[in-house]
Amino acid sequence: MTTREDIASVAGQLAGLTRTVEEMADELHTLQKGAVKQQERSNAQQERIDIAARELAEVSARPQAAASALRQAF
Repeated sequence: MTTREDIASVAGQLAGLTRTVEEMADELHTLQKGAVKQQERSNAQQERIDIAARELAEVSARPQAAASALRQAF
């Protein structure tokens, strides 16, 4: 091989490597966007769970208060 052929070969390899790296970067970006969306969904779901737990605690306190009031009445 001549020097020009060596340079052309290395340039071709670098171009291929550059394309591969760009594809990998695109894939990583897509994965990161998916992870962010999943985290947002998880956070929203946790917030709904927390709200439901507070509501359940409030609802369960009502029968207990009623039972206490009935015991005091008798």
